[in-house]
Amino acid sequence: MISRYTRPEMGRIWSDENKFRMWLKVEVAASLVLAEAGIVPREAAAAIRDKGDFNVERIQAIEAEVKHDVIAFTTAVAEKIGPESRWLHYGLTSYDVVDTAQALQVRDASALIISDLELLAQVLKRRAYEFQHTPMIGRTHGIHAEPITFGLKLANWYAETQRNIARMKSAAEQMRVGKLSGAVGTFAHLDPEMEEKICVHLGLEAAAISSQVIQRDRHAYYITTLAVIASTLDKIATEIRHLQRTEVREAEEFFSEKQKGSSAMPHKRNPITTEQISGLARVVRGNAQAALENVALWHERDISHSSVERVILPDSTILLDYLLNKTTNLIDKMFVYPERMKKNLESTGGLIFSGQLLLDLAESGMSREDAYQVVQKHAMRAWQQGLNFRELVQKDKHITSRLSSKKLAHAFNLSRQLRNVDNIFERVFGRKKAKKS
Repeated sequence: MISRYTRPEMGRIWSDENKFRMWLKVEVAASLVLAEAGIVPREAAAAIRDKGDFNVERIQAIEAEVKHDVIAFTTAVAEKIGPESRWLHYGLTSYDVVDTAQALQVRDASALIISDLELLAQVLKRRAYEFQHTPMIGRTHGIHAEPITFGLKLANWYAETQRNIARMKSAAEQMRVGKLSGAVGTFAHLDPEMEEKICVHLGLEAAAISSQVIQRDRHAYYITTLAVIASTLDKIATEIRHLQRTEVREAEEFFSEKQKGSSAMPHKRNPITTEQISGLARVVRGNAQAALENVALWHERDISHSSVERVILPDSTILLDYLLNKTTNLIDKMFVYPERMKKNLESTGGLIFSGQLLLDLAESGMSREDAYQVVQKHAMRAWQQGLNFRELVQKDKHITSRLSSKKLAHAFNLSRQLRNVDNIFERVFGRKKAKKS
């Protein structure tokens, strides 16, 4: 991934330096466990542990000749160890090292992403309570529907983020496995007990069964989970982009004093952050397709997945880390305009209360079909002629003969529409603990 979208900590996880460091960690763990079992001499394991090191440039130089990255790695490390290096990589095949080390990288990357998600959830919760009772219009199909509050919108995003945290933990657990079962998964050179001990040493579970590789359904599950999370961020960004439209202007991403929106139009305050989030989310979703293609390998393994994973695993985790950070800052600093929300809410002259009026007329004894026809007639006239819906209703004797002025006022009561907001917040966030006096 290009540096523009790479945050330092996540970038370090996927650096060549760290990748080879994880490979060496697996080699050292294997030699120590095999030494305990009496398979590798203890002095050899100690030499591998104490002298084992590498130089990235040296590995790359060797790989340019041998065309095999793991052989290049073991050759470079062996040069540092000396004669005892004949016990390095003992009983292992390349992907015993690569897949197991990759699990360590994914574990570290996942921890960062989970931390990012938890921070986003905190910010969403804070701002949801800030706007818990800030009324705005709810829109379906892009058209005014019924009132909601801006806090409810944020609470919905919070709940989805909580589900994403659970998904991410599950996906991370799927990837927290190693394998040292040999070239075709039969433990021809090491016993399963050795694999289990090496994995425990590394903080991993041993895959119950593998071929030459850990099965790629795990990787597909992991990256599709990243894609789901990226889609949530896209959803949030898309909503804010819509709310920032000039005609709507109910919310707006932060715009600094010295920021510029257009080289030609000085007045522009473009939603560049939310557009960037939506754009990069597409890349993560595209990577999910590639991960699914990697599931179907030939026989006990072919190498078609390898080149793909060198791209999609670093890129997807790096991008999601970047996107989560961007989205958290977006929500944290977002401008919100309650007065504009109120103005838009009232802009249709009460049309948004048509559903409650329909119910009240049906409750009064009018058939639902007749009630719908009466209400829709006034609604369409108000819409087409720019009239006030409530005033039209109050002049209709078919309605006023059934509903008292008090009942009519009740039908157009905003508080009635939003009376369950606190209950919804309790469902999402739990009951607030009473402050100690």
